Amino acid sequence: MQKTIGSKKLLPIILLALLLGTWGEVCAQSIDAKFDVIDMGDIIYDQPATAVFELKNRGTEFLLKDVKPFCGCTKVDFPKKQIKKGEDFIISVTYDARQLGHFAKDVALISEQFEKPVYLTVKGVVVPSTETADITGLDNLLGLLKLDRVNVEFDDAHRGDVLQEKITFLNTAPRSVEPKIVHLPAYMKAQIVPEVVGPNKTGTIIFTLNSNQLRNYGLTQASVYLVMYPGEKVTKDKEMLLSAVMLPSFDNLSESQWQNAPSLEVSSTILDLGEFKKKSTLKGEILIHNKGRSHLDISSLQMFTEGLNVDLNKTVIAPGDYAKLKVTAFKKHLKNVRSTPRVLMITNDPQHPKILVTVKVK
Repeated sequence: MQKTIGSKKLLPIILLALLLGTWGEVCAQSIDAKFDVIDMGDIIYDQPATAVFELKNRGTEFLLKDVKPFCGCTKVDFPKKQIKKGEDFIISVTYDARQLGHFAKDVALISEQFEKPVYLTVKGVVVPSTETADITGLDNLLGLLKLDRVNVEFDDAHRGDVLQEKITFLNTAPRSVEPKIVHLPAYMKAQIVPEVVGPNKTGTIIFTLNSNQLRNYGLTQASVYLVMYPGEKVTKDKEMLLSAVMLPSFDNLSESQWQNAPSLEVSSTILDLGEFKKKSTLKGEILIHNKGRSHLDISSLQMFTEGLNVDLNKTVIAPGDYAKLKVTAFKKHLKNVRSTPRVLMITNDPQHPKILVTVKVK
């Protein structure tokens, strides 16, 4: 979602520059920035932390007369030359971290071409050391980094949404690391704060989804890899799975279309197939009933993990009619999956555009 700052100051806007893939207008001069807020997370007392704002001049050429912090605890670095139309530029904001607790600091961009200053904000929490951060639940090991989770899911995204998910990790290595996320798809951005994480210190990975770059409705998945140093070899034990579910929009339906829409009902959203024991496969089924007044269209049928096979006997269900979804689970493949087996259906029912069926096996 784009945001514009004209002659008025908005609340902290243009921030988190390295995280979002969407640009937002921030002043009448048409300066675009990638983010609304840069959250630096937990930073160590008396160890300055820097946030970098990536900006683009969409308007006429201008010169920044000053970038003025509102506190002596904050220093800025900005270009001193004329910034041409279409040119990218960077502003760095460094917080000295000499006061414990939460902080939110503004800086003002000043130019004779601006009617009023444009404001950027950084925030975070200063702690005595990163050991004071909550490290409970960091049970997933990738290399020498412990994470609270390795699967990241963005549920119920709509076209135009920009969504964030955060992961906490602990560096168990005996030396500092400079973690990086590699093989990111175009629709996803990632920032790691701080950039360098000392031994037995925590950090945060912030994933940002730009739904405008997702091609299809339904499930989109990608494997990315968390390495400890730039250039480190990518291996399977460093894999993370990113999932995004984009839903169709029904905002433009008329009242008549709502009243005559299909209406989906499933016999269960939990399919318990029991225990494998000596069996290599388990099977089950659910019924799908269209209780509405028009045809129910199941446009997408996908699985979150390998190890499942699905068979839907019809994808278009007439009013009052039923369809049968058969699910087969394979022991050989499911024993290696790291997330709950689920089946996703995308429909044209405005009340139930997404149906998730959780498959339970032992």
